[in-house]
Amino acid sequence: MDILRIIGALLIAYLIGSFPTAYIVARLRKGVDIREVGSHNLGAMNVFYKVGFFWGLMVLFTDIGKGSLAIAMAHFLDTSLVVQMLAGVAVVLGHGFPIFLKFRGGRGGAACIGILCYFMPWGTPIYLGLFLLIMWIIRFPTLAYSLAFVCFPVIATYIYHSWELTVYSVGIVIVPLLKYIPRIIEMRRTGGSWRHVLYRKNLKDRL
Repeated sequence: MDILRIIGALLIAYLIGSFPTAYIVARLRKGVDIREVGSHNLGAMNVFYKVGFFWGLMVLFTDIGKGSLAIAMAHFLDTSLVVQMLAGVAVVLGHGFPIFLKFRGGRGGAACIGILCYFMPWGTPIYLGLFLLIMWIIRFPTLAYSLAFVCFPVIATYIYHSWELTVYSVGIVIVPLLKYIPRIIEMRRTGGSWRHVLYRKNLKDRL
């Protein structure tokens, strides 16, 4: 029974992650494959720019919800903390390599937000505040939400006093980070300088 619960929790998490929110929204609203336009990423920011603000916001909250839902389902199945953490990995992998789109997906950053906020609810306002501060400075949403992740290891250590969550909050963002490297290289080539890559004139300034 235990092994079935574990397998079930991981499979459910992967399938939740595989639900291609951005792809469906872009298809229904614009008739395009979001992976073929803009930054070619199956994520909320690409929807923001190529479909519309409201739709991008909807995708963002849905993808964050996917991360939290995967952990909640693992918790509902009465699995251990380790299995719940693995379910988090599974949902990120599902987003990055969705079975419904021939394993060509997004990066999973929004899902990571949902996962870490589920494990560390006190981190939600801190993460949001840090994101808004960085965003105000650099005007680059993707980099802002990426840099804001640094708050979670600190929160895990000093608020939750959990070395497991500290390690996990660092490890869970590895997949999105690795998948973002080609995009960083592309932006450096397009922008002409690292300053332009890291600092934008406004929200519409996109490389």
